[in-house]
Amino acid sequence: MKLATKPKNIMMLAHLKRLILAIITMIFSVFVGIVGYMTFEGYTFREALYMTVITVSTVGYREVRPLSDEGMLFTSIYIVVNLLFFAFLVSTVAKYIFEGELNKVFSNIMKVREINKFRGHIILCGFGRNGRRAALELRNSRKKFLIIEHDEHVLERFPEAEKTYHFILGDATQDKILLDAGIKKATTIITTLPSDSENVFITLTAREMNPDIQIIARASDEKVEKKLLRAGANHVVMPDALGGFHMAHIVTKPYIVQFVEMLSGFGESEYMLDEVSYFQMRQEYRDRTLADLDIRKNTGATVFGFKDAKKGVTFYPDPHTKFSADDVLILLGKKDAIREFKKQYTRHFKFPED
Repeated sequence: MKLATKPKNIMMLAHLKRLILAIITMIFSVFVGIVGYMTFEGYTFREALYMTVITVSTVGYREVRPLSDEGMLFTSIYIVVNLLFFAFLVSTVAKYIFEGELNKVFSNIMKVREINKFRGHIILCGFGRNGRRAALELRNSRKKFLIIEHDEHVLERFPEAEKTYHFILGDATQDKILLDAGIKKATTIITTLPSDSENVFITLTAREMNPDIQIIARASDEKVEKKLLRAGANHVVMPDALGGFHMAHIVTKPYIVQFVEMLSGFGESEYMLDEVSYFQMRQEYRDRTLADLDIRKNTGATVFGFKDAKKGVTFYPDPHTKFSADDVLILLGKKDAIREFKKQYTRHFKFPED
């Protein structure tokens, strides 16, 4: 959808350079023609411009006055060379008009403006296996995010991603690329690159550029995990270790694994967990106790957990617990029940399947 170095669509970059080159070439050719006719024939600027235009366009109008031997030789060479230049320009412009490239350029400009307006978004570094899974979850959760990917052929392998995600083409370890992605305006950066050293470097850079940003980094072993935490990462995830634990738990604790997968949204489960912060709630439901909210009776969803600044997360909180600023509700229930809760209690009703 949107891949760039600042950001530009990677599918458009080569075509745009070709068009710019063709235009510059023709401008240079016109300049050479004007200078040539003024030099060899002593024409004024207006006369030289006229002669250049009719020569380049090959329309066959008469000359300003008969040409000298030097002028005829210059014109002959000039016509031959310009036939190549003109053919190059016509073919390039025709490609833009008849193949819709021009519309793509304007569309890309609008997409660039959209990315530049991002505030409070998430930056995802890497569109590999872990990156693609993270992008899917962020999309389903209606989060605003963009992806930094260095492989310019990524959309050739995943053409559906062009219609779904915002991309920036470039190396996420470079300061300029992170700035283009709006690192100073982002709330979170997730780095999923296969290279541990690159993840450490991105973590250091992101923490320096935005001290308040949340950093979630991928690591391949425990030694790198410690380095990432020292570099400023808030959370470190080791996919290989998690995969091993998960496979072992399928054998040792199969029903717990099944329950967790069910709540995580895998498969066709109709149950799910969700969280809602204090500021997502409608004004009339803030600063009230859980008993006053009566969520289970009104929606069928259960307050499974409650997070506050002092106690952290508690499970099945007391009904007299007051829902105050910075608190978060953790809800458990069928998807229809969660949907009904958000419809009744939250300010901006959004649901991944809507």
